[in-house]
Amino acid sequence: MPVQAVPHEVTIEVNGSRRTVTVEARRLLVHLIREDLGLTGTHVGCDTSQCGACTVEIDGQAVKSCTVLAVMADGSSITTIEGVTGSGGDLDRVQAAFQDHHALQCGFCTPGMVMSVRNLLKENAAPNEREIRHGLAGNICRCTGYHNIVRAVESLASKGDVA
Repeated sequence: MPVQAVPHEVTIEVNGSRRTVTVEARRLLVHLIREDLGLTGTHVGCDTSQCGACTVEIDGQAVKSCTVLAVMADGSSITTIEGVTGSGGDLDRVQAAFQDHHALQCGFCTPGMVMSVRNLLKENAAPNEREIRHGLAGNICRCTGYHNIVRAVESLASKGDVA
């Protein structure tokens, strides 16, 4: 006799809105975000936590959402790439720096990179190049070679802005 999956109710705050979703215990947070909530800016890249395309903030910390079961996020506050833009649609300062420094090409890795950079700048408002590269080590970009991404982050660090 096959084992029946028991549904679990998960309540999370996503980009400032409280949402309740019923999920199977094995459902990954990235799939809840993309498929159940329709927030497709969070990308599924590798499904093995190697690429960082699925990075979101959970309770203020950057986390690869493919490594978190949705039920583990119950009661948490989550910010996705859709939640970092201003209420008037203005780009977040990290997004603006990426745009200003041409720090993207195909854009697939960009949401995860932006979320990781936001976290890096919270922890270290003025990282040097080595610290930036170390902070981005969990994110893979196959297009840019990282040079302009690093320059974008350096531009924010030189301003002394705090995320």
